[in-house]
Amino acid sequence: MGYPSAVKVIEVGPRDGLQNEAQPVPTEVKIALVDRLSAAGFANIEATSFVSPKWVPQMADGTDVMAGIARRPGTLYSALTPNMKGFEAALAAGVDEIVIFGAASEAFSQRNINCSIAESIDRFAPVAEAAQQAGLRVRGSISCALGCPYQGAVPVASVVDVVQRLQTLGCDEIDIADTIGVGTAEQVRAVFDAAARVFPMERLSGHFHDTYGQALANILASLDVGVTIFHASVAGLGGCPYAKGAPGNVATEDVLYLLHGLGIATGIDLDAVARTGDWISQQLGRANGSRAGRALLARQSAGAANA
Repeated sequence: MGYPSAVKVIEVGPRDGLQNEAQPVPTEVKIALVDRLSAAGFANIEATSFVSPKWVPQMADGTDVMAGIARRPGTLYSALTPNMKGFEAALAAGVDEIVIFGAASEAFSQRNINCSIAESIDRFAPVAEAAQQAGLRVRGSISCALGCPYQGAVPVASVVDVVQRLQTLGCDEIDIADTIGVGTAEQVRAVFDAAARVFPMERLSGHFHDTYGQALANILASLDVGVTIFHASVAGLGGCPYAKGAPGNVATEDVLYLLHGLGIATGIDLDAVARTGDWISQQLGRANGSRAGRALLARQSAGAANA
């Protein structure tokens, strides 16, 4: 089967990428990051989350971030909402899409939120219903879909079960997330093939972490079976909390370089994203985690020097 002519890349850096930063990131930096990404042409940006500041202090300024951004027509601004309190704050802040979540691993669910997968997703029923009544999109995210730090392998049937539960809640889109980055290409094909038997493939997305260096291979495998939505984080922001020092989210620049090289349209300006990756890395005082981003910037610098 040939590759799709176009895909949607969801930028998760402002939320998933920044949420575990140890030092507080100024609100104005978060706003500028979202604005730069909007200007680069993303159709969907995960801008913030509305969670208890006790649990995720880095995201305590979600309302201020949403109030400060320059909204680009045609871009959806999403936020993670773990409960009704978070949903109400997100609604008041004017988000376009809420994100609810569950794990495919029973051990992960019990260790992290002290309840079963079924119980955790049932808790989202009022949130999903309220969002739909308010006219917001609802996205469901399945963590540990390709492996768990506690139980190891995760059966494909467990992923399919969570897909069906999220479908029952009325999710518009469902993310298959390799939270610890252990998935391999053949495993990815099997999981997406199985998930697509119960939920439309065109509404499934791949969220890959690069812990073992497999994220781009897994995106190619996903493309092979018909996936057309992917998540990525500018400059590779966001480490893997279960593998100290390991890279986390796949870098947006690397994903765009792959997709554009295959002739797949994204509507996103790769050079603008590379500059944004360099800028946010400097703001955070960390190395740029995107190999494509670093190479593009080096090439541009060399070209400028030779001009």
